[in-house]
Amino acid sequence: MIRLGPGPLERIVAVGAHCDDIAIGAGATLLTMCRARPGLRVDALVLSGGGGEREQEERAALAAFCPGADLRLTVLKLPDGRLPAHWDEAKAAVEDLRGRCEPDLLLAPRTEDAHQDHRGLARLVTTAFRDHLVLGYEIVKWDGDLGRPTAYQPLSPETAEQKVRLLQEHYPSQRHRPWYDREAFLGLARIRGIECHARYAEAFDVTKATLNLGG
Repeated sequence: MIRLGPGPLERIVAVGAHCDDIAIGAGATLLTMCRARPGLRVDALVLSGGGGEREQEERAALAAFCPGADLRLTVLKLPDGRLPAHWDEAKAAVEDLRGRCEPDLLLAPRTEDAHQDHRGLARLVTTAFRDHLVLGYEIVKWDGDLGRPTAYQPLSPETAEQKVRLLQEHYPSQRHRPWYDREAFLGLARIRGIECHARYAEAFDVTKATLNLGG
């Protein structure tokens, strides 16, 4: 398995359409990066769920998923499942985020995600952050739209298990969903681990990357 690194990471951006998207798609990767780099700046933007229980869950969860990081989280109040009808507001939020930071890496939904909110946000991100490495995370769900990822973050068994524990602990509002359980999250991580010769992994789509092979 070919291993490439992004170089020094001092500041990253993570975006989600809904509270829990970031944690489901890239929670273990956040744990891995933040543990390795105390004080890492993490600017996070979530488009919906603001002002209520969901925002409280998200703030507690991302604080746990980003230990020791300088976390800056914004949770907006766009209606769930209605991003196409609120395109201008979503675009303004992403552009405002871009104006406030120059990240080394972005975590965002996959551009081919079947959920219109995920897909729409992914496409907005690449219009605002045009010269940045964007890792498109996957979200297991009823739609069955998991694809063939192009990049993997191997995970230790301890980190994979901790991700599952934190998801269950911090998002009680989601426990009623039939797919929201330990088997689903750990099972996908195991499959992605097989694909990259690791025990567990999170997987991402990379639509465009520039190599520096000359040193």
